[in-house]
Amino acid sequence: MPSLPEKPLSNVPLQLHQPKNFQFDSVPESHAWRDLHDHPTVDPIGPDTVPLIDLTDPKLTAKISKACEEWGVFQITGHGVQPDLLTRLEAQIHRLFALSADRKLKTAKSPGDVSGYGLVPISSFFSKLMWSAGFTISGSPLHHAQKLWLDDYSSFCDVVEEFDNVMRQLGNKLLHKILLSLGLSKEDIIRACPVRDWHDMSAAVQLNSYPPCPDPDRTIGLAAHTDSSFLTLLYQNSVSGLQILRSKDHTGPMRWVTVPPVPNTFTVNIGDLMHVLSNVRFRSVMHRAMVNPAKHRISVGFFCGPPMDVKVGPINKLTGPERGPVYRPVTWQEYQRLRRKLFDKALEAIKIGEEIA
Repeated sequence: MPSLPEKPLSNVPLQLHQPKNFQFDSVPESHAWRDLHDHPTVDPIGPDTVPLIDLTDPKLTAKISKACEEWGVFQITGHGVQPDLLTRLEAQIHRLFALSADRKLKTAKSPGDVSGYGLVPISSFFSKLMWSAGFTISGSPLHHAQKLWLDDYSSFCDVVEEFDNVMRQLGNKLLHKILLSLGLSKEDIIRACPVRDWHDMSAAVQLNSYPPCPDPDRTIGLAAHTDSSFLTLLYQNSVSGLQILRSKDHTGPMRWVTVPPVPNTFTVNIGDLMHVLSNVRFRSVMHRAMVNPAKHRISVGFFCGPPMDVKVGPINKLTGPERGPVYRPVTWQEYQRLRRKLFDKALEAIKIGEEIA
């Protein structure tokens, strides 16, 4: 990933990130990134094809285990989310980002806020601006929607709330399938899982807009990072851009692998809290978003985590004489605070044992 600068951004005017400011003939220095080619980028073919898993597959548990251990990411079909909902959600996202900059800024995040229009939290660690705009929803979207559309805000709220409800159930189902794939029994999961049911889950929806870019090799839509959550479910439109960093193995050196958009699928990323919960058996995946020279890319991230006050530590059954607990227990809220201070060094800050390579 690009190295962190000596002088990261701070208090950057949000107006610089409005889509109207992306209408350049070339990439301005403010958005020009270096070190984007720190590792080769490969096409998603052969051994570099991200696993595609049908959730109705009788061998589901084994396939999830293999994908999590070898990749930290997989795509899913057979998830039960209706294509019509995704179509309606995509339409509302386009509607949101087509609003004027002044209108979107009425919902700008204040310091410490989670919800609203603004920069991704990792922006402050970098000296360059990213070629994207984002809108975060944690809880009800009503308050912000009423500022965006004085009258016709209910259609946005209805779709977002329907999506949130469906994705909580899917996220909870996937969380339990992933825990089963670690070799835990249903009884083990009842005792050890920090999320009792989908109503118990903490979650956030992240809407992302990546406008066309005249020179996509000089900038980035979203810098390389891992997610803090248990897992993230990502929906992307038909425009490619997501890349994951695959470790060096028998098929090649460390490399960026493109995750192609497949209609009616979600991409599932393993996050830092699953890295902790699994005691490093399932590692969080480094990923980034690139931009397109001609097409507008949008994506929706659904972040699944525990209740904010529940501590997450390595599951006892996954520790033993050969590998004790690698990390101390931490709440999602505490870990997010560490991430805001330390970025990619946050996991190191809660380590108490040694990882096995």
